[in-house]
Amino acid sequence: METDERYDLDPVLASEWLPAAYAHEIIDQPVQVSILEERVVLFRTDNGIKAFKDLCIHRGAELSLGKVVNNCLVCPYHGWEYNEEGKCVKIPQQPARRVIPPKAKAVVYPCMERYGLIWVKLSQDEIASKLPLPDYEEFDDPSFKTVYADPHIINAAAPRVVENFLDVSHLAFVHEGSLGDSEHAEIPDYKVHWKDNRYVSDVIPVYADPDGTGKWSILNYTFEILRPMLARLKKVNEETNEIFSMLFAVQPQAKRKSKIFALVSRNYDLETPDQYYIDFQQLIIDQDTAVVESQRPEELPLDLQAELHLPPDRVSIAYRRWLSELGVTYGSEVKKQKHMKR
Repeated sequence: METDERYDLDPVLASEWLPAAYAHEIIDQPVQVSILEERVVLFRTDNGIKAFKDLCIHRGAELSLGKVVNNCLVCPYHGWEYNEEGKCVKIPQQPARRVIPPKAKAVVYPCMERYGLIWVKLSQDEIASKLPLPDYEEFDDPSFKTVYADPHIINAAAPRVVENFLDVSHLAFVHEGSLGDSEHAEIPDYKVHWKDNRYVSDVIPVYADPDGTGKWSILNYTFEILRPMLARLKKVNEETNEIFSMLFAVQPQAKRKSKIFALVSRNYDLETPDQYYIDFQQLIIDQDTAVVESQRPEELPLDLQAELHLPPDRVSIAYRRWLSELGVTYGSEVKKQKHMKR
């Protein structure tokens, strides 16, 4: 089994299913994405979408500059063809009868399509392959309508980006007038629980507008930390039984550069054009961007003594503790004692 030295950047995240692209973005041409500083090429075949290391074994050209022919990825430099398993099946420069060297193959990454997203795992370790992708029930529920927010690049460490999504206290200020109201900033006490391999908050009543439509009321917020780069938010209006749910996935491109993917689901207002919810989500992400990019240190501190925490920060505290327990180092500021052990 081939290995990649870049797994050393963070073996924990390399073992995770990480978002690579929306499935509808991968059509007839190969597409390059960056995950944990690794260049990955995605391409569609008759059997689905495949993910290779974006590197030809021959002379190191990017395979994403090539094309897909008969379900094979063709290198742009010398026309070498790689099949869906990554094996080179054609070298135009040599006679057809000559045996192709066994080493002539691409590095293939585990890849799957789910919820309209392409998920890639950089590690091929057997243990890593058993980590499941959490369920997002609203996607398959016919009473809900789901739209895809536009992908968004933010120059910040991925754990900082995820934690911001999990932060209920900032709504009244960063999103004042769109989601929150600074005159109603108090957050009732709540707890966070480990349940079904995820962290789930108690219901948190918040005076808010669910989606910028001006329907201000007390909404019941629930946050879920699904995986290190994956979280979920649900807002429920008990009076109307209107539910707004979001799956929030972050692609760590570099230590301080991330790409956000978000699925936005609702069981109400189904006649409103999807573009309204896409545009509104972009407004919210734009409001977050300047603040998150300004945070120092750039990496998320996992030492709980490094910053001041209050009871409303319990979801963030749970997230930091979990990253520390899992051993996530990429985009996080690990505790000093961990540095001493190296």
